[in-house]
Amino acid sequence: MALKDAVAAARNEDGIAVVVSALKERFGGRVQTGQSFREQHGHTTTYIPTQAPDAVVWPETTEEVSEIVKLCAANRVPVIPFGVGSSLEGQVNAPAGGICLDMARMNKVIAIDADDLDVTIQPGLTREELNVHLRDTGLFFPIDPGANATLGGMAATRASGTNAVRYGTMRDNVLALEVVMPDGSIIKTAKRAKKSSTGYDLTRLMVGSEGTLGVITAITLKLYGIPQAISGGICTFPSLDAACQAVIMTVQMGIPVARIEIVNALQMEAINRYNKSDYPEQPCLFLEFHGSETGVAEQAELFGEIASELNGGPFRWTKVAEERAKLWKARHNAYHAAEALAPEKKALSTDACVPISRLADCIAETEKDIAETGLIAPIVGHAGDGNFHTLVLIDMNDPDEIERAEGFIERLARRAIAMDGTITGEHGIGQGKMAYLREELGGAVDVMKAIKAAIDPLNIMNPGKILTA
Repeated sequence: MALKDAVAAARNEDGIAVVVSALKERFGGRVQTGQSFREQHGHTTTYIPTQAPDAVVWPETTEEVSEIVKLCAANRVPVIPFGVGSSLEGQVNAPAGGICLDMARMNKVIAIDADDLDVTIQPGLTREELNVHLRDTGLFFPIDPGANATLGGMAATRASGTNAVRYGTMRDNVLALEVVMPDGSIIKTAKRAKKSSTGYDLTRLMVGSEGTLGVITAITLKLYGIPQAISGGICTFPSLDAACQAVIMTVQMGIPVARIEIVNALQMEAINRYNKSDYPEQPCLFLEFHGSETGVAEQAELFGEIASELNGGPFRWTKVAEERAKLWKARHNAYHAAEALAPEKKALSTDACVPISRLADCIAETEKDIAETGLIAPIVGHAGDGNFHTLVLIDMNDPDEIERAEGFIERLARRAIAMDGTITGEHGIGQGKMAYLREELGGAVDVMKAIKAAIDPLNIMNPGKILTA
């Protein structure tokens, strides 16, 4: 499937009409059917076209979500959960129409258990809002995908980000979920214990399911103590291969790096233009270390020695919070900085993840492919866990460029698979990566389909995502 072809599915017009009418009567102004509201709740982040739902509803409680899902199930109408719409593979599109559940009003902190290092929250709370709320407790939640996503959306897409090399992904940090199932029933997948051998691991089944198995209405998350000291900095390298080798050596030597982000020369040029900064326009690593005052200094110095061995550096690092914040703001602005290289073009963001030992090979082949294809496509990545992104900029009025971009995305997916990697480290499958799922997982896809059919026999939960019909 070409990524530009977000294929529409058969609509249940009569059922949709009944459900929309009933929801308006029940929820009044918390139901919107205006075109602008609906389009804002379809996919608008990257190149995949928007497919708007028929109505948007703002539930405020788990019981209201259950009520809405029961109504939709009775009339065989799709349900599409929505956080802030920052997903990148069409996860919030409505190819068969249906009802969008905007979880923005379910944004409360339910309980903080500081002694147990966990918190239970509603899914509409964003990661930044959670950390503001936690500020006086001495605790924080580390998963940082860049965008200020909702924690429900982050759980649904198994998000990770810059801190994953030290703290793991959402898969590793969700202890339990409350979920409204496709028939409207409400379940809890686990208790707050840090481990369990009780039956099937339903928590991790739901984490990463992209709304195709149920609607998350509460999440219990692990928390961490705010580090005593943090150091961070930037280090240049003569080539992208040298930067990759530095990442591999850092990980293999067991240096407890908290963040280690790779950026190619074009992306550094974009960052400088966008932020009016003056970083060297060479392949760079952005790094951060968490720990004690002496520990973070030792870790930074040890990394500096690695960089020097590879003709990189000098590694400029600091413990000053304001300087680190400036550095990471530049890194987090990488997406918008890359878009600004060609503002008249449409962005197609994609990612791949390979074993750390293959990272240098995969990025080198990808850079060569970009050059040979004649595309503008900066590279940035969470290199510590072998995950990197390309943002392909496409002239939508140039059919040849569209074809070249789609061919590049296909080759990148197959390159990752050939290196025993994955077609997506953190963006998810959605609509955009469905064409390559079976190539990566083979018969496991049939098991996924069996699970989906058993849990959601009417196929109303975010249909047209992850699995083809």
